[in-house]
Amino acid sequence: MAANKRLLKKEIHRICGALAGECVIAKIAIPGIDRDKLNEIIYQLADLQVSALRLVSVDFPGTTKSYANKKEYADARRAYYKASFAKLKELFNARIQEILREMNATVPDAATPEQRKAQMKHLLELGFAEEDKEKAGK
Repeated sequence: MAANKRLLKKEIHRICGALAGECVIAKIAIPGIDRDKLNEIIYQLADLQVSALRLVSVDFPGTTKSYANKKEYADARRAYYKASFAKLKELFNARIQEILREMNATVPDAATPEQRKAQMKHLLELGFAEEDKEKAGK
């Protein structure tokens, strides 16, 4: 977890952006993939990002005057943020795991060697993979 709110927000942006990028690359690179489902997943990632960023921007409900001294206030504030961010981390990670399962389900099953070769050939043509030098030389 990030050290402060700003870094946490950047991490959320990076994670959601990277997963959305993977969906876009998969739509281009993998023949037979369910493009409509990937579009739906991209929208889910955008919703997750917005909701997670909203949860990061929480405020402590108390004030220093509502506590006996500053130490009590600081301890209560620290405990509040620790619990809030732990809950956010739990919910965010659970939702990311669900989205990853959905992403994996969209990939067509290449059960036969011919299907795997066809997928690899397509990736090579698009430039997303490099041909193995040892196999190319044989």
